[in-house]
Amino acid sequence: MEKKIKVGIVGARGKCMIMGLQNCENVEVAAICDLDEGVLKEISEQYNIPKTYRIFDDMLESDIDAVIIATPMQYHVMQTLAALEAGKHVMSEVTAGVTMDELHWLVEAVEKSGKTYMMAENYCYSPQAQMIKNMSAAGVFGKLYYAEGEYLHDIKDLAIYKNGKTSWRSYWQLGTRGCFYPTHSLGPVMKCFPDGKRITSVSSFGTGSFTAPQFHQDDTTVTMCTLDEGELVKVRVDCISNRPHKMNYYLLQGTNGAYEAPRGLGDDHKVHIKPDDAVYGYKQEWAPLKEYEGLYLPERYKTATEEQRKTGHEGGDFFIVKDFIDAVANGTKPYVDVYDAVEWTAVGLLSNISVQNGGKAMDMPNFRKNQKV
Repeated sequence: MEKKIKVGIVGARGKCMIMGLQNCENVEVAAICDLDEGVLKEISEQYNIPKTYRIFDDMLESDIDAVIIATPMQYHVMQTLAALEAGKHVMSEVTAGVTMDELHWLVEAVEKSGKTYMMAENYCYSPQAQMIKNMSAAGVFGKLYYAEGEYLHDIKDLAIYKNGKTSWRSYWQLGTRGCFYPTHSLGPVMKCFPDGKRITSVSSFGTGSFTAPQFHQDDTTVTMCTLDEGELVKVRVDCISNRPHKMNYYLLQGTNGAYEAPRGLGDDHKVHIKPDDAVYGYKQEWAPLKEYEGLYLPERYKTATEEQRKTGHEGGDFFIVKDFIDAVANGTKPYVDVYDAVEWTAVGLLSNISVQNGGKAMDMPNFRKNQKV
């Protein structure tokens, strides 16, 4: 019988991963760690998790094989480094880190450890994101040269905890300028470009504060990323404005066609693909993305069980943890590896400097210099 992979989770937010893990074969959710004893008791009883810890280092000394880090973002790197040093594989929630130095430490530690590191960017795992990635890889849109991603999510109410204390989000999200949370916007569109495609520079522009001037975060930040062949990716992050949420808007433009996500009010995912025999002046119309599901939706999404779909994001929350477990078990490259993780995260950190310098272009370090193909 194949040995079970024992997983420990740190941070109560990680409970969204538990259902996915418990639907994976040969996996045991063996431990959970959180500072709140009440939360620990509730989650461990609800999901039948045998061991609970309040001290992270104590959990690392147990016989778990892998750790899922779902704590506030300012703890991600230091907890990852501790886990890697303890010989554990790591899946970390977004963002990968909160300083550029941390990102360099993270790459070096993962390369030295030989362990699996994956960033839990679950927006890459929506069925639509998987479809447009497959369509892009098949050349349906031609050569991509422009993309957009938007994360519009009013989180002003999360600045204060229910007990009246100031939340970490007041500092590490709403307390900073620039595109502080870029990975949900970047991940799905960057996966549509060829593997190894690099972001080379970042320019960011902010509106300043109009709606809630008690926060340092701009009402809206627009960031332009230049890729290594001149392609552009525009990212808009807005966690302040009074408006309905739209956390997953994407656009792709290639030489042979385009994709756009819905905006709301009955809109739908749609594509335009230039006919092979078309000449200039042909009638250009949208078609529903659903028409292409038969060819480009991954088979595992079509055949997902009801239990897998219930994990969240139409099955995406199952497949993300399954891919992590498979990478651990087989020693294969994870879907969002450390190089993707630090580069997408660095867009936000560089945008902080850019927006405070009038949109000055900031060069992206080459984190991939030791990357193995």
